[in-house]
Amino acid sequence: MRRSESEPVSNAAEPRARLSLPAWVYRNEEFFALERERIFMRSWQVVCHVGDVPEAGDYHLFDFCGEPVFVMRGRDGALRAFYNVCRHRAARLLDGAAGSAKGNCGGRIRCPYHAWTYDLDGRLAKVPHESVYRGLEKAAHGLPELELEVWRGFIFVRFEPGGPPVAEIMAPYDAELEPYRLEQMRPLGRVTLRPREVNWKTVTDNYGDGLHINVAHTGLRRIVGRSYRLGTSGLVQTMTGVLEPNDRAGWSERMYCKHLPAQEHLPEGRRRRWSYYLLWPNVAFDIYPDQVDFMQMIPLSPTRTMIREIPYGLPGASRAMRAARYLNWRINRVVNAEDTGLIERVQAGMASRSYSQGPLSDDEVCLNAFAEQLRKVIPAAKLPEAPAPGRLGSGLQAAD
Repeated sequence: MRRSESEPVSNAAEPRARLSLPAWVYRNEEFFALERERIFMRSWQVVCHVGDVPEAGDYHLFDFCGEPVFVMRGRDGALRAFYNVCRHRAARLLDGAAGSAKGNCGGRIRCPYHAWTYDLDGRLAKVPHESVYRGLEKAAHGLPELELEVWRGFIFVRFEPGGPPVAEIMAPYDAELEPYRLEQMRPLGRVTLRPREVNWKTVTDNYGDGLHINVAHTGLRRIVGRSYRLGTSGLVQTMTGVLEPNDRAGWSERMYCKHLPAQEHLPEGRRRRWSYYLLWPNVAFDIYPDQVDFMQMIPLSPTRTMIREIPYGLPGASRAMRAARYLNWRINRVVNAEDTGLIERVQAGMASRSYSQGPLSDDEVCLNAFAEQLRKVIPAAKLPEAPAPGRLGSGLQAAD
């Protein structure tokens, strides 16, 4: 029935329009500082995999939001996370071997500045000329530890306690991830760092944006586009697609789909499925039949982000599996290049006076969930325009 023009219009029963996060939160210095304290210092951050630190003295470096950290395997086999800062004069303790993010320090951690030396469990073991440090209590000057959790072989750290553990966050996906044997995987290369001149949220938004797959990723569309699905559960966003190459698939896509070995340890429905999981706020896992990698969006400034990633796979790969992993890399190299152009376009538009917020459809479930979570943690993100300088830090609360 057509509504009469004289009939009063009521929006009481209509759902509230969904809007994207406002443009100012993608470029505001004060908001970025608030994100560091309220989001990143309180969230789990992936550092590496247990396969990266198998032996006593093995360590893996991680620099995040101005905090240098390393994970180390102790003589007792335990994994610990420490700040990579000497307790004497704040010198950096460990560096990567030959440009790598990891190495082995032997039996002790020795500061290269004044030779203060620590055991692998963080205790201060030796101080040169100790007698001249009046009243020094070595037990009070061990390396401070961070909270650490191992989830399916991946090592996470958290700077401040509070909130659920990683295992609880990922519990809804335990059954589907169990067959991948993530705990048994080993690194397939080194950590790759890719700087991008965009806000970290521009990258995470793009990761969970399903609408652009069929528009901007020709190769991806040709193998998973028709089956791409999105979902959310708690603090996790999910994206998944089944390999269904069409007649226009490129060489890399055809060869990957043709030669990908059947992984007998995976259920039938997982052997040709690409799945993606984004853990709030910035850690993503790409789960393929042939390998797994994490992608981490590390915020550097309001308009600069470092994308950190490394692939892992089960040991003892056949020739066919090594070929599949190479073809996977070729396919995703193109996807990454396409995404780089897209996020640069978006970030540039966020600076335009013409743009504040855009409407979100019901199908954009990941973007909606991410925006709602950010507004929950920092209510000022509900404001369409930036508040006056200095107001964000005063505990400003936005009206519903």
